[in-house]
Amino acid sequence: MPPRDPDPQFLEPLLGVAFDLDGTLVLSNHDFLRMRTTAIRIAEQYGVVPGHLTVNDPIHKILETARQEIHDSGASDTNLWRFEAEFHHAVDQIELEALPRTKVRPGAGPLLEGLTQRGYRLGILTRSSEGFARGALVKTNLGRFFPYLRTRSSPGPSKPSPEALLSLLREMEVPIDRAVFVGDHLIDAECAVAARVRFYALLPDPSEASTSTQSEARFLAGGASAVATDLTYLARQLGLAVPGPATPA
Repeated sequence: MPPRDPDPQFLEPLLGVAFDLDGTLVLSNHDFLRMRTTAIRIAEQYGVVPGHLTVNDPIHKILETARQEIHDSGASDTNLWRFEAEFHHAVDQIELEALPRTKVRPGAGPLLEGLTQRGYRLGILTRSSEGFARGALVKTNLGRFFPYLRTRSSPGPSKPSPEALLSLLREMEVPIDRAVFVGDHLIDAECAVAARVRFYALLPDPSEASTSTQSEARFLAGGASAVATDLTYLARQLGLAVPGPATPA
C-alpha cells in the first residue's frame, strides 16, 4: 500500500482569499435544468447515445462525459471542436439571460471591503463564463474588489480541476498554505481539497436553500475547515467585525 499523503499544513496569517461567484457572492437563479437539457440535446446530436447523460449531473460532468464518448466513437478533432464550441455557446447564452435578475448576496460588500482594508489579495474562481462573471461583478458593484478572475472561459483547466485554483493563486502570488477558498458547493470543496488549499464552506442563501442539497454535514465530510451560515458569519470567521444585514422594519 502506498504511503498516505500527509495532511496539508495551513499557515497563518492568511494572505489571500479566493471566492466562488454564483451563490457565494451573487445570487442569479440560473435555469440550470434548461442548461443541462440543452447541453444533453447538443451532445446527442453529435453522437452521444440517448440516455447516457442525465440532467442530474452538473454541466462540467455532462461535458466531460460527452467529450469522452464522442472521442471514443472515432469522431474527428474538427467534429469534437465543433461540439464543444456549440455546447459552450448554448450554455453561455442561457447563463447570460440570468444577468438582469442577478443581485449581490447580503453581506458581500462589507466582507470584501473589510478584507481589502486588511490587505488581503482577492480573486474569483468560477464555473461561470467570462461574460456572465464580468457582467455580474459590474451589476453588483463588486468588480472593484477583484483584480484576479478565472472562469470556465479562461485558458487551461476549469474548476473543479485543482490546477484551476492553483493557477489563480499563482496569479495572485499567494502560497497555497496562506490561502483559503470560499464556496457554496461541494464542487468547490473538491477543488480546494485536491489543491491542498483550506476550504471554508458557505451554506446556501435562504432564497436558494429549498433547491440546494448542500449541508454543513456534507461540507465537513467533504473536507471543509469551517462552515458559515452567511457572509456576515464568514467575515467573523476571517477575523473581521462587520455589521449584520439590516433587519426589515
